[in-house]
Amino acid sequence: MATRIERMMERLKELQGELEAAFEERRAALRYQVVRRRVVFEAGVRAQHRAARVKLSVFLARTRPLVVLTTPVIYSLIVPIALLDLFVTVFQLICFPIYGMERVKRRDHIVIDRHLLAYLNGIQKLNCVYCGYGNGVISYAREIAGRTEQYWCPIKHARRVNGQHPYYPGFVDYADAEAFHAQLDTLRDQLRRRDPPKA
Repeated sequence: MATRIERMMERLKELQGELEAAFEERRAALRYQVVRRRVVFEAGVRAQHRAARVKLSVFLARTRPLVVLTTPVIYSLIVPIALLDLFVTVFQLICFPIYGMERVKRRDHIVIDRHLLAYLNGIQKLNCVYCGYGNGVISYAREIAGRTEQYWCPIKHARRVNGQHPYYPGFVDYADAEAFHAQLDTLRDQLRRRDPPKA
């Protein structure tokens, strides 16, 4: 059984690589590339993007009033998101060195670059910065939580779990006490010597 799961996880890694290659093809087709974490557009692309920008007045005229009224609700989440960012950062700064685990790189999860697109107006750019930060913090916190779970409690749940982090498939089966005691040190060692599995 474990061999079948390992084969499936290996296939998942291959598919992830194929997906990244397809994304790279789309980048080339859209005439940009990422060089040292910086977006570089081919000549003339920015001018085309500026020409496609929807003016702020037109954008606001097209927006339903009820959508505008949800804005304070959406942006009020910046407080808990920023607190989550702060708390998980402090948590890993204190705990991960004690556990002998490599820290999660925040910049690998919080990516804010969509505001550089010239076809977005000011409000759209602000929204994109906010969404990039919010979703990035959640991804960052999920990675820290996933590594922590593998360190302390790498046991699958009895019930199906939606949206598993990449460590979860390697956890021991629920109710397999022998495997838990036999594999706990190995699973902890994995966190000390390598990056997370790609799912």
